Amino acid sequence: MSTEQPLERAAAEAAAASRQSDQYALVLAAVQAAQLMQQQTHPPVCQHHHSPQQSAPVGKWIAMGVVGSVAAISLALSAIAVAVGAVAVTCCLLVLRSMWRAESRRRR
Repeated sequence: MSTEQPLERAAAEAAAASRQSDQYALVLAAVQAAQLMQQQTHPPVCQHHHSPQQSAPVGKWIAMGVVGSVAAISLALSAIAVAVGAVAVTCCLLVLRSMWRAESRRRR
C-alpha cells in the first residue's frame, strides 16, 4: 500500500501539471492574440525622413499688402489728377467761350 500512495500521488500531480500546462498555453495564446490586435491598431511607422514643417510665409503676405497699398494710393492720386485736369479744361473752355461771345458782340 505504501507504493500505491506515492504512485497515486504522482499520477494526481501529473494530471494537475497537465491541466496547468493547458491553462498556461491558453493564457499564452490570449496574450499573443492581444499583442497582434495591438499591432494591427497602430499605423505603420514611416521609415523615410520628413523635413520640418516651415511656418507660413508671412513675408510674402506683408509684401503683397505693401504692393496693394501702393497700387491703391497711386490709383487714387491718378483719379485726383484726372479730376483736376477736367476742372482746368472746363474753366479754360468757359473763359474761351465768354471771350468768343464778347468778340462776336463787338463785331456786330
